[in-house]
Amino acid sequence: MHQITRRFLFLSCFAVFGILSGCKSEEDKIQIDSKPPNILFIMSDDHAYQAISAYDDRLIQTPNIDRIAREGMLFTNASVTNSICAPSRAVILTGKHSHINGKIDNISPFDTTNVTFPQLFREAGYQTAMFGKLHFGNNPKGVDEFMILPGQGRYYNPKFITKEGDTIIKGYVTDIITDQTLKWLKEKRNPEKPFLLMYFHKAPHRSWLPAPRHYREFTQKKFPLPSSLFDDYKRVHDSNISDSIPKYSTAAKDAEMSILAHMTLGYDNKVNLQTLNQLGVKEDFMNWPPTSNMDEQQSTIWDSIYNPISADFLERYNQMSTEELMEWKYQRYMQDYLGCIAGVDENVGRVLDYIEDSGLEDKTVVVYTSDQGFYLGEHGWFDKRFMYNESFKTPLLIKWPNVITPNTTQEEMVQNLDFAQTFLEMAGIVAPEDMQGESIVPLLKGENHLWKRDAIYYHYYEYPGVHMVKRHYGIANKRYKLMHFYYDIDEWELYDLEKDPQELNNEYYNPEYSEIVGELKTKLKELRLKYKDSDSLNQKFINQYSEEP
Repeated sequence: MHQITRRFLFLSCFAVFGILSGCKSEEDKIQIDSKPPNILFIMSDDHAYQAISAYDDRLIQTPNIDRIAREGMLFTNASVTNSICAPSRAVILTGKHSHINGKIDNISPFDTTNVTFPQLFREAGYQTAMFGKLHFGNNPKGVDEFMILPGQGRYYNPKFITKEGDTIIKGYVTDIITDQTLKWLKEKRNPEKPFLLMYFHKAPHRSWLPAPRHYREFTQKKFPLPSSLFDDYKRVHDSNISDSIPKYSTAAKDAEMSILAHMTLGYDNKVNLQTLNQLGVKEDFMNWPPTSNMDEQQSTIWDSIYNPISADFLERYNQMSTEELMEWKYQRYMQDYLGCIAGVDENVGRVLDYIEDSGLEDKTVVVYTSDQGFYLGEHGWFDKRFMYNESFKTPLLIKWPNVITPNTTQEEMVQNLDFAQTFLEMAGIVAPEDMQGESIVPLLKGENHLWKRDAIYYHYYEYPGVHMVKRHYGIANKRYKLMHFYYDIDEWELYDLEKDPQELNNEYYNPEYSEIVGELKTKLKELRLKYKDSDSLNQKFINQYSEEP
């Protein structure tokens, strides 16, 4: 058994002794009431912070997720170590960077010898459960009960993996995951034990299929265009700079994440097969068309809303300019993506209501986050992967009654690397020494003076691969971000986030920033040493990639 704190053991033993002996002293009562909190860990997939109204209310209202911020703390500088689904989840579970836990990309297998924080919770006496999307593996370690999607899972009539075997449940995935979560809370929770409940949504992951109740409302909405929707990726604008210096970001130009060029009309924008055939467009995607997993009733409802969209597109297509096509695809993207989030927000509200109505609120920490950020048209993109803010930053909202001052904002730099150690400290469980994050409990208590981190480290590996985002690592603090793209290019980018929050001007070659570049490179070397990353590890993973089928 992994070590648990003396305090936790003392409290557990003291509570049992008090009950057996019939002691009723105030000291006994204080100790018994001081048992560790329940932890409700809510995570969605690809939920951009721009699509939570507590962060930005221009796209959508998310009143239930906002409740967590209003009653707790909202983080403005929460980020990930590697912006891609399975690696992010591996970092969260292990408290270790991708190059240490081995899950560098969505392809490589997860090393099951890694110790995960749910194991430590169960060993410490917590009841543990997981419902929704894990993304890798079919037997999560340290979890008493689970019902998880295989891989990405399906939006409609999804299959689930359980300890008793696979099962298919009819309905919409976000609703079903919530139904199963509430069923566990109501029927299977042991009231004598604290719980760790992991409530993980598939939505709003691509291909963004909303619930039927949101079709009509969201397909009729129009959303504001991002100012960088037509980004040309020119990052150095000084004509006096040497011709040997790249004027454009090679990595940004070469990425295959363009809404215009790479977002598909069918799989992504939901143009039907008949219309695609009339346009001479051929697309080959898994789970296509979107109705392939629907029953007859579900398909009929879908067709009644989406077939007219296809008919209208067919009529307009030949008259569309490039800019008009880009804007049409962006609006279709936002309509479905944000429709998915509306379903997530409603269901989060169902769980929050139960926690409140059942008397669990004061005993339960609630955490809402995403496995990473997402591009909602910024730089003309969808997806994630880059160290630019929209994918690098992730929403993080935490409610901890009687500990966190309600409606507070935290600007310190935290990462998904910190989650495991934070949860463990909340529960009074000692974290393994080889975990690489830092508990953010001092920040939750308002003790910012105890927080020493002033910069964070990032590393992305999945190249060549889907979306063709080049390998890069980098450092960021509150003011600056320095990135190094390597493997097939050797380019650096520096952004002054205070002057250039949209990250449109690479200042790496600007002489005015030479001192900043030097300081950041020195700090970057220190962080790579601290986290045990190196060029030799880079080469190891490159070789590993070339050997994979």
